[in-house]
Amino acid sequence: MTFKQLEALYWIGELGSFALAAHKLHTSQSAVSKRVHELEQAFDTALFDRSQRSARLTDKGEEMFLLAKGLLDQRNAAIEQFGRAEVVARRVRIGVTELTAMTWLPRWVELIQVHYPQVTLEPDVDSSVNLREKVLADELDLVVVPDAFADTRIPSKRVGMVESAWMCKPGLVEAGRRIRLHELAQHQLLLQGTRSGTGLLYDGWMKNLGVQPAKPIVVHNLVALIGLTVSGLGVSYLPREAVAPMVQGGLLAVLDVTPALPPVPYVAMYKGEHRSSLLASVVMLAQESCDFSRMFQGD
Repeated sequence: MTFKQLEALYWIGELGSFALAAHKLHTSQSAVSKRVHELEQAFDTALFDRSQRSARLTDKGEEMFLLAKGLLDQRNAAIEQFGRAEVVARRVRIGVTELTAMTWLPRWVELIQVHYPQVTLEPDVDSSVNLREKVLADELDLVVVPDAFADTRIPSKRVGMVESAWMCKPGLVEAGRRIRLHELAQHQLLLQGTRSGTGLLYDGWMKNLGVQPAKPIVVHNLVALIGLTVSGLGVSYLPREAVAPMVQGGLLAVLDVTPALPPVPYVAMYKGEHRSSLLASVVMLAQESCDFSRMFQGD
């Protein structure tokens, strides 16, 4: 039994004519007749009295007509509820790292609320490794993290890119000349821990180049990392655009280091079996919102 068959039966019964039902359904009269015939064959019973010139329902046809009306009403209600973005009502738990929280998270949340006003958002800010573990444990629906994990259990979709640069307090390291990475590694380096996706990627990158920092200080918090760098305790890699006002204000100096730090791609990750049109839309809104160039963005 299909909705097309039920629609044919319902509109014939409602309008009293196969021809009028075909016009209503934007199809041919033979197609409408075929659908009714399929229903009659499926239940081995006549639904219309064909001895009459008009399309008159049999007793069983009346029962089927009422059943068809109820099922079609339920289908239309389902389309109304789930087909319109503004009436989707559910909880969405999203996880982001500090950098996203400090830049475009407010704009993303605002866009989600505009498109899905009935959705309840629960943002969580944590390290990349912790966020990955939470989405695997179904504690979060969706996370946006650096693309540092090759895990087929969690499909990913690119949302943006972050360019970082080595920075320090002005005067801490001689500026105005190109510095080799091996040379820089002899200075006090402030590095993100490997529970950070960026820290994980850059740790592997330096190891592949054979660079071993002489006396690193591992910092697990981005705000603390920026503060320690500004205070002159060492050299660190920081998001170039996000902290540009601090460079322009003379709090930080950008160093010319070779080879340059590779950009860090950011991805949205959520478990494959939990894919839904709502989450897919939230990911698209993340792609639209993603902008690491300014702190605490709104409209």
